[in-house]
Parts: sequence; structure tokens; C-alpha cells
Amino acid sequence: MNIEKEINEITGFKNLELLATQVVEGFISGMHKSPFHGFSAEFAEHKIYNNGESTKHIDWKLFAKTDKLYTKRYEEETNLRCHLIIDNSSSMHYPTVKNLNINSLNKIGFAALASAAIMNLLKRQRDAVGMSIYSNEYEFYSSEKGSERHHQMLLGHLDNAISRSPKEITTDTYKHLHLIAEKLKRRSLVFLFTDMFQSDAAEEQLFEALQHLNYNKHEVVLFHTFDKSKEMEFDFSNRPKRFVDVETGEHVNLYADNIKESYEAAVEQYFSALRLKCGQYRIKYVMADINEGFNKILTTYLVERQKFG
Repeated sequence: MNIEKEINEITGFKNLELLATQVVEGFISGMHKSPFHGFSAEFAEHKIYNNGESTKHIDWKLFAKTDKLYTKRYEEETNLRCHLIIDNSSSMHYPTVKNLNINSLNKIGFAALASAAIMNLLKRQRDAVGMSIYSNEYEFYSSEKGSERHHQMLLGHLDNAISRSPKEITTDTYKHLHLIAEKLKRRSLVFLFTDMFQSDAAEEQLFEALQHLNYNKHEVVLFHTFDKSKEMEFDFSNRPKRFVDVETGEHVNLYADNIKESYEAAVEQYFSALRLKCGQYRIKYVMADINEGFNKILTTYLVERQKFG
């Protein structure tokens, strides 16, 4: 039997901040094709007017151009607090990518670049961002701030997460979410990037932890991060392969075609159950295929930002 074993040697992005800027600028340039038309031109200096707010700072010139009400934003004004949570367990470093770039990503690379792009948008809007990174331990936590120094510090920790390449490291996401829920004292928009590789028992505890966040009045978005081609459609050549659980080291030798149909059915059932349960717990569930780009992530951010008030 021909046994293939992947080598997990990964280098980080050459310039995460520059890549994030490119992602955001490409997204904003395409906003004229979206429901956010009219929002991009004044993106950094205005916010949408909410009923009940003072009309003192409405930009009437912009209203004449867009037929929408915006208020002017000021340097010291922070209207949103956002906390990014990133699962850095071994499974998030799949698939093996030796040189990460925007067209070649593993799950942790996708989560890091998506997070950096959200940070870029928050920075443009002068909003505050915090971050948690966890694996089998709580690797990093920072509360929400809006300074340039803080922004650069968070980018550095994202780079570190990409480059660590942990082997056989499992995680109990729910333990860290409970800690984060206790730390977040002010209402925040919370984005969680995880591939949802949990045991059945841990999954129930995970949703209890997500409910803990909701109970504290935060708005929670779960970005279910996965590689659709490999992890959902099981797109492997029909040669004998050794499939290794990167978190436990357990393995099985098989032909992909022998289990493809039953595997796809099981995964589809699992994903459907996740969507249903997120709905029951009032968690926004977003499927985040690492091969689909970042427009879905950034559109979700904009939608949730406008709802957050």
C-alpha cells in the first residue's frame, strides 16, 4: 500500500497587513454591485443614521447625492467594539500549505487574513477591536482598542498563529469561550473562526458557551471555517491513502471512493445540524469555505455592523 504522509511546514504571509488592505479595497470597489452601493465612497468618514439619533451631524450634501441619511464621524468617536476569536488547534492548519498566499490557504491562514481584513475595516471606521487566540491553551487575549499600535500588535499575533504549525493539539473551544464571555464587559460584536471539530459531548458544551456570550448581550457570528473540496466533498484520488487525524494522530488506511458517498452524507447532516442549532441559540452561522474568498466574510461584517446599535 502506498501511504502518503503530509509534512506540516508552513511559512506565514509575507505581509499580512498589505494583503488585508488588498482584500478590503477589492471588496469596497465591488460594493457598487451590492446592497451597500453609496456606502463605499464615504466609508471612512460617515456612519448610517439611526432613527432617534440627533440630526445635528447629518451630512445633507451626502444625502442629496445618495438619498440616504449619514452622520459625520469624528476622530474620538468609537461606535463599535468587535472581538475576534480564532481557533488555532492542529486541525485549523489543514491542508498543508508550505507558502501561504491569497490563492493558497489553509484554514488558519484564511481565518487570519479574514480577521486582518475585518480589522482593516474597523480601523477605517475608527472602531475598537480585540482578539483571542486559543488551542489547547488560551494563547492570547487583548481587550478592544482602536490605536495603530494596538492594530500592529494584533497583526503580529495573527502572524505567530499562522507560523506555529502545532502538531496533535486538540482543543475544547467551549472552555475558552466561557473565559472570553467573562472578560468582555461591554457589549461587542463577536466573530468566531473555527472548523467545529469537536466531540459530541464538547459540541453541546460549545453551544452552552456560545449562549453564555449571547446572554451577555453580545452579537455572535460563527464563521464555520472549512475546506469544502476536501472536508465536505471528500475530493481525493482513488489511490490507497492513510488519513491521519491531525489532532489525535489516529489514522485509517482506505480508498477514498469506498466511503465518499457515506462520508458526504454524514458531513451534510452534521453541517445541517450545526445550522439548526445555531438558529436555536440565536447565533449567526456562516459557512466559510477557504476556497471562496472573503466577500461573504466582509459582507457579513457590514450587515452585522449596521444591525449593531
